[in-house]
Amino acid sequence: MKILIADDHTIVREGVKKVLATTYPFAEITDVCDSTELMKMVMAEKWDIIISDITMPPGDSAIENIKKIKAHAPTTPVIILTMHSAKDYAVRVIKAGASGFLPKGSATKELIIAVNQVLSGKKYLSTEVAGIMADTLVTNSNRSIESLSKRELQVFEQLALAKPVSDIAKEMLLSKNTISTFRTKIFEKMGFQNNMELIRYAIDNKLV
Repeated sequence: MKILIADDHTIVREGVKKVLATTYPFAEITDVCDSTELMKMVMAEKWDIIISDITMPPGDSAIENIKKIKAHAPTTPVIILTMHSAKDYAVRVIKAGASGFLPKGSATKELIIAVNQVLSGKKYLSTEVAGIMADTLVTNSNRSIESLSKRELQVFEQLALAKPVSDIAKEMLLSKNTISTFRTKIFEKMGFQNNMELIRYAIDNKLV
């Protein structure tokens, strides 16, 4: 079995390697320290499982990396092991294609349970993450543009027409950063992960 670990903290990589080596003594375990090296290894070799942090500059975020990994090796499971909040990232990484999400404070036993579960073709969701995803489903089923402010609604309407942020900024006489901030707030309130979800919502609800 070949395992790839990606984390920008040496002590974390060494700790995870030790845990995995004890449980899987015959596994070939490789570790890298940033997103760029992670993707190089993904493209160069075939892996049975990848365990990665979220932010490891230089290179893309874990969200983008997961999408690239799944496009290149769709059957390779990815577990995200991070200090970042599950509330902020769990749903996003699972939607991007990750098979599991674990906080770095998880017990050794939980990491092994997660690895075994995703290797069997299933997803691993802790009680916390399962609860967050359930809440997200409820929120998304009740999403409404009524939660948006007047300015956010204006930006929403422009995004629904597939206009670039730069064009919207020019039309509304605002900076690109301001429009990007409004876009982020719209996504948070409405539970969108990308522009296509926003456009689909607008079309389905006859808003464009």
